Amino acid sequence: DLSRAFGHRPVVAKDTPGFIINHAGRAYGTEALKILNENVCDISEIDRILRDGVGFRMGPFELLDLTGLDVSHPVMESIYHQYYEEARYKPNPLTKQMLDAKQLGRKVNQGFYNYETGSKTGEQPAKFVERLAKYPKVWIAADFLDDKKQLEDYLTQHNIALDINPEPQTDSLCLVACYGEDTTQAATRLGVNPEQAVAIDMLYGIAKHRTLMPSLITKPEYRQAAHSIFNLDGNMVSMIAESIGFVAQRVLAMVINLGCDIAQQNIATVDDINAAVRLGLGYPFGPIEWGDQVGSEKILLILNRITALTHDPRYRPSPWLQRRVALHLPLTFTHES
Repeated sequence: DLSRAFGHRPVVAKDTPGFIINHAGRAYGTEALKILNENVCDISEIDRILRDGVGFRMGPFELLDLTGLDVSHPVMESIYHQYYEEARYKPNPLTKQMLDAKQLGRKVNQGFYNYETGSKTGEQPAKFVERLAKYPKVWIAADFLDDKKQLEDYLTQHNIALDINPEPQTDSLCLVACYGEDTTQAATRLGVNPEQAVAIDMLYGIAKHRTLMPSLITKPEYRQAAHSIFNLDGNMVSMIAESIGFVAQRVLAMVINLGCDIAQQNIATVDDINAAVRLGLGYPFGPIEWGDQVGSEKILLILNRITALTHDPRYRPSPWLQRRVALHLPLTFTHES
């Protein structure tokens, strides 16, 4: 009652390491750091994808600079060790190196970005590709029909011819809307030529920002065509190196899965977990409700495929998530509901 009297939303949590906020917040920064270490793309691109595409208020590296690595890194290590080296919370060596080098973030004018002018500098601008004189036909493969429909509508709207053959023609751009894979794995699974293939992340749609991922051997003309096609309406495109699960898929799946696991451990109620993360961390949605919003079956597919391809226990799906997908229930479902 006292909290509400002051205009706050109270939540109740078990006495557990990190309570809710520091516990739930482990997924965002640590997965972004792992993606950076894998040389998928630079910090500017990761921040742009997660901020402008997914809808986080700040990119993970902007956020780490704001909070300061003298605060963030010790919390990462503390949670990791208090949970006896649980793989989901594993910190990254980079933040320890930066901490030792006193590159703490905004408070010292140097972190992932530079702040000597008083504002952030060093962010690389998004790259735009001009309209081409001619585009190849586009053949689409998608794990989900709604993704395929979105892509067909976009391409038709911009007068890009579709290759509607069961198998792609030898000169078509193969656009693959896959989940939890890299382009090489998706092309192999689909039996298409990886030299023609570019994958696209459809987890957050294509309304504002698009992430494209060519294979290691995608021909330059197909890379350029894909980039140009998705620049046609003036929206930003991020072209990343191969990553099992893109950027947004990996980060968002980890955020949602961790929220589900907090619920599975009964650390707090679903409503309190969602409220704490939404209000305390400033995420657009709480992690469990976010899973329902983007599609829990998509999140489970991402995690299952990444786990199968990497054998990394970090990505194992929570039983909370698995059971509700199997029973076609919302992730917010509880016995009480």
